[in-house]
Amino acid sequence: MDPEREMKDYRKEAMDFWSQSRADLATATTLLDAGVYYASVFFSQQAAEKALKAAVVDREHRSPKGHNLVQFANSLNAPVEIMNSAAELNPEFLATRNPESVEGVPAQLYDKTSARLHLRCAQEIVEWAKRLV
Repeated sequence: MDPEREMKDYRKEAMDFWSQSRADLATATTLLDAGVYYASVFFSQQAAEKALKAAVVDREHRSPKGHNLVQFANSLNAPVEIMNSAAELNPEFLATRNPESVEGVPAQLYDKTSARLHLRCAQEIVEWAKRLV
């Protein structure tokens, strides 16, 4: 593949991740307002993950695999507050969806305070990643 075309492909992939990140952040907000807290937390995690993936693709010209927000943020040399937000959101990929991950029903384990905290973490990551993409 020619290098110019490859760069365009990476840029498109980064923008696709970025667009979905923004949609996931809006969904997290809507679900928080609707009182569906576990799903709001899940979409907060997804928004942060896709924003970080957009930055990794754009900066490092590679397609990151997995869901480890801390690893993605670390590869981007994120400041400590972003690393802390990534660490807060990291387990929610599984915890919000799988009862065996939390020994209970995820839909019953989150409240408004928790959903707000996770949304705030996602917003911080998305805002930071925006400067990189």
